[in-house]
Amino acid sequence: MNKVLEAVERILRDKPLCPTQRFILCQSWLGKTYSEMAKDSGYGSNYIKEIGSQLWQDLSDAVGERVTKKNLRLVFRRYEHNESIQDKEIPIWQPEIEVRAEDSTQNSTVDFPSYVTLSNISFPGTPVPLDSHLYINRPPVEELIYAEITQPSCLIRIKAPKKMGKSSLLNRIIAHAKKQNYQTVCLDFQEADEAIFVSLDKFLRWFCINTTRQLNLPLNLDNYWDEDMGSKVSCKIYFDSYILSQINRPIVLVLNEVQRIFEHSNIAKDFLPMLRFWHEVARQNQKWEKLRLIVVHTTEIYVPLKLNHSPFNVGLTTTLPPFTTEQIQSLALCYGLDWAVNELGMQWISSLQKMVGGHPYLLSLAFYYLSQNKITLEDLLQTAATPTGIYNQHLREILTLIQAEPELVSSLQQVVNAPGQVQLDAIAGYKLESMGLVELDGNQTSISCELYRLYFSQQLGQNTTRTSIKLLEQK
Repeated sequence: MNKVLEAVERILRDKPLCPTQRFILCQSWLGKTYSEMAKDSGYGSNYIKEIGSQLWQDLSDAVGERVTKKNLRLVFRRYEHNESIQDKEIPIWQPEIEVRAEDSTQNSTVDFPSYVTLSNISFPGTPVPLDSHLYINRPPVEELIYAEITQPSCLIRIKAPKKMGKSSLLNRIIAHAKKQNYQTVCLDFQEADEAIFVSLDKFLRWFCINTTRQLNLPLNLDNYWDEDMGSKVSCKIYFDSYILSQINRPIVLVLNEVQRIFEHSNIAKDFLPMLRFWHEVARQNQKWEKLRLIVVHTTEIYVPLKLNHSPFNVGLTTTLPPFTTEQIQSLALCYGLDWAVNELGMQWISSLQKMVGGHPYLLSLAFYYLSQNKITLEDLLQTAATPTGIYNQHLREILTLIQAEPELVSSLQQVVNAPGQVQLDAIAGYKLESMGLVELDGNQTSISCELYRLYFSQQLGQNTTRTSIKLLEQK
């Protein structure tokens, strides 16, 4: 599918397709109707049809023949032949792969596909670049945030487990804000030295200094900082009398990896209520309504704050959901795995989805190895939870974090050994969810995917055995 997208952009003279056009093109290639696209995506049916009609018209003008949803494949086959594309590594379509009967019981299995090499794809694990075709929209998430960011005094909270795509989405939000001619500031609290969190005063000065520099303003902090008035008041005065007075257009202030603050209760108990207060001021004050706050953190955190002091129960809250089956299929196509378009390919996708769920990073890692012809899907699934599997490093990193907190070991053991949902201590449940290991449904907890069940049922069981042996040896 990536070759089709590249061909379209060449046909349109390297004019980048917007995310909605990419979505419509991919779905049309899969044979979806506009109604189905609207149902699956959250876009309005008329909007989908309007964007699609304009896309087909642009393509028709460029290739010199009528292009529609129905003749899309035929036109591209002729285009590929006529252009004599030199790089033949990724055919637009591949032959069907036969299904073989396994035995006389007529239980059938399928041969897993053979793969072609895709050489221009980066290894997963970092934010998806703005110009990459590998970014998959999760409607209506992007549209809701893009609309909300235009509202004065807005506060947007984005939460998701690690490696679920928060940074990739954040980069697109910032790019969208810049297109609106907004000023943007992105403070990543992972960049702050541990010494910054020693005191609230030191932290808020760091906060103000970095904001000032990203806005390309001269640093003027000492003229507004008054120890007698306190750090929070000084910080507010600095924003009110200096930053917001110097900037005459909206400022999108992004606070990324906010969970880092939760590790420092001396900072969290004052800084988080301060954000809540600023949001309330912005709703009443014309100068402050220019400030649009975006708070980004891992799925859920346990902070002993009163609800009326927390910034987490106001504004727009967006949780990044796992990929749907259709989105997984689109991602596979973006990696050049064109077998994903047929019924048999959907069976393979279903097998992978059962193993890793809709986790974007785990899926991208699988599709990367498959597209590079480094492993077959059959071997990938069989070794996924073993030390020789492609997820070994990812799993070991999580295991190290789990082992550092004994109460999490016990809680995760309960989850992986349970046939259904279990009820956990609230804090343990929140921590496991923030790692992406479990899903919370009210007070009930379940494992998020089969990969984690297989791996941790084995690893945590071994740890229990080792502990028992050590105790016996000591006796």
